[in-house]
Amino acid sequence: MLRRAVLLCSLILAAAGAPSRPAAAQDAPLNTAGARPLLARRGFAAPPGGVGTPAGLGRDAAVVALLSGAGERAVTPPPAWVADWTPPRVKQMSETQRLALRATLRDEAAELKTWWLREMLETPTPITEVMTLFWHSHFTSSLEKVKAPALLYRQNVLLRRHALGNFAELLRAVARDPAMLIYLDNARSRRQAPNENFARELMELFTLGEGHYTEADLKEAARAFTGWSLDPDSGEFTFRPRWHDGGEKRILGRRGAFDGDDVVGLLLARPETAELIVTKLWRAFISETPDPAEVRRLAAVFRDAGYEIKPLLAALFTSEAFWAEENRGRLVKSPVDFVVGSLRLFDLPVREDRDLAWMVRRLGQDLFDPPDVKGWPGGTHWITGATLLDRQALIARVTGAAENAAMTKTGAGQNRRAAFFDRWAAQLPEDWQDARAVTLLVLAVPPVDVQVLDRRASGALVRSLLADPAYHVK
Repeated sequence: MLRRAVLLCSLILAAAGAPSRPAAAQDAPLNTAGARPLLARRGFAAPPGGVGTPAGLGRDAAVVALLSGAGERAVTPPPAWVADWTPPRVKQMSETQRLALRATLRDEAAELKTWWLREMLETPTPITEVMTLFWHSHFTSSLEKVKAPALLYRQNVLLRRHALGNFAELLRAVARDPAMLIYLDNARSRRQAPNENFARELMELFTLGEGHYTEADLKEAARAFTGWSLDPDSGEFTFRPRWHDGGEKRILGRRGAFDGDDVVGLLLARPETAELIVTKLWRAFISETPDPAEVRRLAAVFRDAGYEIKPLLAALFTSEAFWAEENRGRLVKSPVDFVVGSLRLFDLPVREDRDLAWMVRRLGQDLFDPPDVKGWPGGTHWITGATLLDRQALIARVTGAAENAAMTKTGAGQNRRAAFFDRWAAQLPEDWQDARAVTLLVLAVPPVDVQVLDRRASGALVRSLLADPAYHVK
């Protein structure tokens, strides 16, 4: 483990020191303002307590420090029912028992969504949850089809364990994941009638992308995954040799008696796989318009690092494009970004934990239930006339609750309405209590409707920044 850690750190440093960036940019110490893009995009928001964390470090050192601290396990205890789950015998149930099971599954689904959102709020390493969410939208499965919250919990644990690990290992694990096998119909795939759903999405969405494989490749790959199934008593992956097609196959120009692992290896050997992942990460962290030359450079870093994810993120986070002024405010906050980021930034109270899941679902991002196998489209799809009004109403609702709590503590006063945010601003580090500094902390770009004067920060200013259109981008 120690050798792997040392090797990984050296890979991160090598990736971060890409020759396309001026040495002065990567070595110059970051001030608190300069650190904001890294803090805000790596984890929902740049909270006041963490604003100065990378200050004094250069970009490379700040990025390495951020990635080195990423965890692999959730700090929030999971729901109790995940520990002793076994697949229900639905065929043996009466209608009354089936109705009771559906009610139980609804309750468990709601509890699962709440648990993950609570983890996003409580985690000391937000980059872990940001990347877990990224892979959740890449390797999609849904409660609506799988109908087993415990299996979606296991998948979430798998994605978190590999979130900043090795993509090749993640891909192989996902190919065996029970929730994925059910969601993409591979659990019953047999040599007599191979199901093509998993093989299609594996090639089109998970690795190569459209246009880089043929229908013949797809059909042959489906044969290779026959027999990859589930144990009905445990819900765990199992291989069924009698269901497997062990004959010769021709896939991507190669011939052999390939099985599923062999197909994954063939896909990892193609440069398109690394380029697809880099393109999606670019759209998640930089802008909606990836630079083709930079995508190729970063994809080479990814492949040279043996598909280790941290070196790729290090190269991405230290690239000139990531820090460029023209890329500030180019990304629309997702509902999770918006809700979790707001709550983390201001340490806002949540009246009921289940309100968290209701909030993000209302804004269009129902965790564990993406709209289809492509995940959430993101970008400007997050903003409609309805969701924009809902975002404003949500902020008013949550901040109103926060201010009511503050009013109870502070009693009557002329500025009771903004008491909570007055207290929040007053607790900032001294160099962040200026109005312009607070504006930089709250918004990624200058406000559209708010005129910021050179004066001390106030609760009223914070409230006006939250209502500004610029609050919806990062």
